[in-house]
Amino acid sequence: MMYDERFITPMRQELTCLGIEEMRTAADVDAKLQDAKGTTLVVVNSMCGCAARNARPAVASALQHAVKPDHLYTVFSGQDADATRRAREFFVGYPPSSPSIAMFKDGKLVFMVERHQIEGRSATEIATDLVGAFDAHCASGATA
Repeated sequence: MMYDERFITPMRQELTCLGIEEMRTAADVDAKLQDAKGTTLVVVNSMCGCAARNARPAVASALQHAVKPDHLYTVFSGQDADATRRAREFFVGYPPSSPSIAMFKDGKLVFMVERHQIEGRSATEIATDLVGAFDAHCASGATA
């Protein structure tokens, strides 16, 4: 189902204002995710009020952490259908889920938050999970 862009724009901006780059086409997804080096966060954004309303603030909060992924991308489920479908092909072993948050290290999926792990949880709880994944998989920028 395609939503009116006027309703979607503020939800897109909640992530793009954080420096998260949109992937609007399957070609965008391939260009960003195929052969990706370092750590990459992909947020499957969604119109769903019950889960996405906490997923977006959770991502914003987690990105305040000192350690974070090298690359930040998003696709919008229910709007950018081809991009979302292609991004989900990289989420090997996980069924389609909106919203969801995936993290890759050198192109390998290393962490996944599915909708059922977002629903009914606060943005703070979800952010804590993301920060844990950042600490586990992202290289610290600190020097010894």
